[in-house]
Amino acid sequence: MDTPLPPARPVVLVSGLSGAGKASILRTLEDLGFETVDNPPLTIIEELVGDGATPLAIGVDARTRGFDASEVLRVVSRLRLRPDVAVSLVFATAEAPVLLRRYSETRRRHPLAPGGAMGSRVEEGIARESALLAPLLDAADVVLDTSDLPLPDLRRQIEQRFRPANAAGLGIGILSFGFPRGLPREADLVLDVRFLRNPHYDPALRPMTGRESQIAAFVEADPAFLPFWDRMTGLLDLLLPRYVAEGKKYLTLAFGCTGGRHRSVLVAERMASHLTSLGWRVDLIHRELASSAATHAPTAQGAVAGENPVAGREALSHSS
Repeated sequence: MDTPLPPARPVVLVSGLSGAGKASILRTLEDLGFETVDNPPLTIIEELVGDGATPLAIGVDARTRGFDASEVLRVVSRLRLRPDVAVSLVFATAEAPVLLRRYSETRRRHPLAPGGAMGSRVEEGIARESALLAPLLDAADVVLDTSDLPLPDLRRQIEQRFRPANAAGLGIGILSFGFPRGLPREADLVLDVRFLRNPHYDPALRPMTGRESQIAAFVEADPAFLPFWDRMTGLLDLLLPRYVAEGKKYLTLAFGCTGGRHRSVLVAERMASHLTSLGWRVDLIHRELASSAATHAPTAQGAVAGENPVAGREALSHSS
């Protein structure tokens, strides 16, 4: 029986006119898990491809040392002879007036302009570069005209074409905390759950945490809990896909209560389970529980032999 060949390594050469979005394309590919190299000498491109397996994106344009469009095309042709590599040539372009306006707004110097950073000198640089890169535009597998293309739409097009099967999507951090220690600075969305019934006032429940079934039963018996939960999950069902569409890579959702031990922990646990069940990548951290565990953990000198003094703290967070 023949051994199946491993999947071909994606290699994307990204070229285009200065100001047309090449850097944004490379950043998007990097977010998708591509190793990215911008403007290496043409003589080492094939060496960079090597024998690796990680998807690779290489920026090539008029600033590249020893640039020659014909040589770039020869490199692409040689790489396409390799069965272990799947090569794509992507070209970013835009209309000359749009490029001129972008340079006027940023006041940057065009790399091929013979003089200042404004006016006809930039126009001349755009014209020179367009002529120099024309063979790559003609040979490109994907041409992206960004003249009227918003950045989120450019990202979306790149992601649709080049997202690896195992690429990470939106990472969601779920955090519980107590308000007396302040708002978590990393939070994108904060929800105050102090309106729910507080187990602190029940002496039998006070020593417990929101990770225990008795606390869950107590909080979820609050008549306000189910309407709150339905509306909150409905809101996130709307927001999360839109965040992904806008190119957001990480979101931290924080739930706060008075002590950060009961209500916020319970809601954070429930939310982490809910989002994980829907296929989202979730990290869960209980700030106040972790802080308490660290405070009360034995020191290295006082720890019993064979015990891990940080094991309790590590058990307070998990990845799903």
